[in-house]
Parts: sequence; C-alpha cells; structure tokens
Amino acid sequence: MLDQWMMRATTYGNCNCLINCGCQFNVPTSHGFCNFIMGGHIEEGYFNDTSLSGLNYACIFAYPGEIAEGNGRQLIIIDESADTEQRAALAKILSGEAGEPGSNHFSVFSSVCSEQLEPLYKAIEIEVDIEARSAVLRVPNLIESTGAPAINAFTGDPFHIAIARPSGSFEYTYAELGLGTSSVSGDMEMELDGSYSQFCMIHYNQEGLVRAA
Repeated sequence: MLDQWMMRATTYGNCNCLINCGCQFNVPTSHGFCNFIMGGHIEEGYFNDTSLSGLNYACIFAYPGEIAEGNGRQLIIIDESADTEQRAALAKILSGEAGEPGSNHFSVFSSVCSEQLEPLYKAIEIEVDIEARSAVLRVPNLIESTGAPAINAFTGDPFHIAIARPSGSFEYTYAELGLGTSSVSGDMEMELDGSYSQFCMIHYNQEGLVRAA
C-alpha cells in the first residue's frame, strides 16, 4: 500500500533560463543546461500519521544538458526544526520516492538525477508573496535568493505575466512569473542572475497533483 500523504505549500523557484523557461513552455532550455533552486513553506501537510504543516524545505538541482538527458545532481535541504519522523517523510517526498512515479515535480526531476547528495538539515528562511511576484529564500552559508517582478523594458514598470495549466501539469495549475537572482555555495555552487522565477502553490498527494474542484 502506498504511503498516504498530502502537501500544500507556497513555493518559489529560480532557474537559469530566460523567462520562457523550457520546462514551462515545452521547448529546450535557454542555454543548453539547467541549474535551479526551489523552496517552499508547507501550509498544510501530513505523511501517514506525521504532520508536516509549518515546515520549510529547499532543493537544488543541476543538469549538464537538457533535463531529459539526465545525469543531474540533487541536494535537498530540510527544516532543521523537523523531528526524526518529519525528516524521514520530507526526504522521501523531496527525493521523489513518495507517490506514483512521475506524478509530481519532485518525482520527475529526481528521476533524471544520477547523484543525490546527503540531505542537509538547516534553518530555512522563505517568504513568498505570489500576487506581488516577490520572494526571499535564505539558507545560511548555502543559498541567498530573491525573486521580483519582471520589468517592462519600454516603460520601466513591473510586467505581469503568469501561466495557467488547466491540464497536463505535474506541478501546478497556476503560477506567477518573474525574475530571480540566486547565489549557491558549496558542492552545488551556482549563480543565477535575473533569470526565470515562479511563484505558486503546489498541492500534491500520493496520486499526484490535487486539482481544485
């Protein structure tokens, strides 16, 4: 029997693509490879009898070519305040081991990684305002990231663009888009500067994406 779980989280992500990220628009990556980070605050969640509500998490992925070609590396970071059962549950979800294969974005991206680094347990600061297209993600001595609206090159005003996915998505049904700047140190070192970012809610269970009625 599959583990029974659910996660509803406010999330922010930043990758090295232009604002028309290949993952979202079904085209190749902007630069022929993919580096990205993402983080979330679990508004409501559980894994069997273990509550996940209120915890934060982050993930770092790096692929040397197109994601579908594989050979990616993955590092997951779990809220240091999580207890033993919560750490085990989140590690299983974030590494793509929970639920049906390919049923959520953790599973999809993890499935094309040939190396998964040992999880880290750290303080994770994350603030996301989906409507304002702004975010801060900080993990001491590891991640510094900010997300902001894209700017109209002709007027200098914030440029509002979003994606609706009424069908065919394993990640979300709606996401606001902007630009992010991130610095990652350590074994997964990377720099992202004014590149694609997204701000959205994710809602998964053991069967995949949970859609609103």
